[in-house]
Amino acid sequence: MTRPSPARTRTDAAGGKSRPDRPPATSAPSERAGGPHRRRTWTWSSAGTGAVFVLPTLTIFTAMVLAPILWTLYTGMTDERATRPDTSFVGLDNYGFLLGNEEFRHSLWNTVVITVIVVLLTNLLGLAIALLLRRPGRLYNLLRGVYFTPVILSAVVVSVIGRSILADDGLLNSALVSLGVEHPPGWLTDPSYAIYSVSGIMVWQLLGFAVVVYLAGLAGIPAELDEAASLDGAGPWQQFRAITWPLLAPALTINTVMLMISSFKVYDQIAVLTNGGPGTDGTATVAFAVIRTAFSEQRPGVASAMAGIMLVVVSVASVTVLRLLQRREVNL
Repeated sequence: MTRPSPARTRTDAAGGKSRPDRPPATSAPSERAGGPHRRRTWTWSSAGTGAVFVLPTLTIFTAMVLAPILWTLYTGMTDERATRPDTSFVGLDNYGFLLGNEEFRHSLWNTVVITVIVVLLTNLLGLAIALLLRRPGRLYNLLRGVYFTPVILSAVVVSVIGRSILADDGLLNSALVSLGVEHPPGWLTDPSYAIYSVSGIMVWQLLGFAVVVYLAGLAGIPAELDEAASLDGAGPWQQFRAITWPLLAPALTINTVMLMISSFKVYDQIAVLTNGGPGTDGTATVAFAVIRTAFSEQRPGVASAMAGIMLVVVSVASVTVLRLLQRREVNL
């Protein structure tokens, strides 16, 4: 009598019911040779190979970024002065002094105002110009280069050009006088206009960067989407709102974060255009106040505390905006 195969059913001796045989036991997937859960063996040679790639970058990052930040935070908790050799640890006294100081709070407010103006206007104008220059052709290529030219210039050069235009006897006021305006405004000497004039010069310089980023984003949008929307009867505004704008979310994120960082640390434009004026602190920013406190007033401890506060503000603002904008990004 032959023995039944494992795949056939067998009869239970107790109840006479048939049930399938149990499949033969197999080893766990992790125990199989070449299985997906096989553990990698750690060796000193593999660790040394990883260290060769990581240590140089980590060393440069520590020396150029981490160490200066830690040293600045420590100096901000001392009463160090350039004219006094003795230095003592004062804890958070410098930070408390700055939070109650009217000049520092005014400079912080000026920095926030400039940042908001630059981020909003540069994004808006950059997107509009990118939409106009997305067409192929030599003329459009030439215009792209023209808009990008201020980006490759230094902030000092751009500020000198802006001062020659916006000075009381500059090109803009001369043109207004020739048009019959008897008392043209003081774009850089009137507190009501100065901070907006500085913001306008920054927008002019950073506009080309925003245009290039938006052009790159527009080039990455498949043309089939616009063609399909046109066949469905969607107009230009509907295509922009439903297709172009959502797919430009990564470009908006890059521009916003980069413009925020550039605006928060603005110093060159303030020093060349207004030197912190008009008045005592008309357009002074935190970066300008740090340089003035550290070198003119020779108080490195207080200046380092200013830089520490600005580091916290920039970090929190950048991380918050980055996470909010990344939520609306669309992956193709």
